[in-house]
Amino acid sequence: MNFWAFAEGAMLGAALIIAIGAQNLFVLRQGARRDQIFIICLLSSLIDGSLILLGAMGLGSAIAAFPELVPWASWGGAIFLILFGLLSCRRAIWPDIMQTTDETPVVSSRRKAVLLTLAFGLLNPHVYLDTVILLGGIAAGYEINARIYFVSGAIIASFIWFFGIGYGARLLAPLMQNRTGARSLDLIVAAMMFLIAASLINEQLTAI
Repeated sequence: MNFWAFAEGAMLGAALIIAIGAQNLFVLRQGARRDQIFIICLLSSLIDGSLILLGAMGLGSAIAAFPELVPWASWGGAIFLILFGLLSCRRAIWPDIMQTTDETPVVSSRRKAVLLTLAFGLLNPHVYLDTVILLGGIAAGYEINARIYFVSGAIIASFIWFFGIGYGARLLAPLMQNRTGARSLDLIVAAMMFLIAASLINEQLTAI
């Protein structure tokens, strides 16, 4: 086993994933509500891992060859984040109080959970920059045997992170059981969504 390649992949993967972003906030909120959290954590990890693997296989170079796609991805991601932020504002005005115990978790539509997870995992162009281009580009610099360990380390870090914050967010569950706590969490989520969307829009406007 190439320990150093594995360790570098794990550390770089963790450093890029841990940065607070729209996807992490979504996983945290669903974890606090104990709402479809297993499928959300699993799908988030699989998306991240798949993008890292594709980057290591050369997808980053293919994306770099079509820079005109980046603005479209950025505007699409910004629109999605604004819409989700508005929904969070609506929930803050009319809080959805969690009336549950550990035995009776909140359960929403699995289909809705899957669609939102796919949106958060795939509509943010920064995800491709971090996983496909950056991590994939670094992985491509390794010889094939070491590359396998590098990619494995990054993917394992992704699984540990998403399941860690998803199930660790249960500590926030008491916040969701009163109106003020539920409202505060949704306001924080909305503010972060708007800030990330503004960042994406600003990047495109300054590039014009």
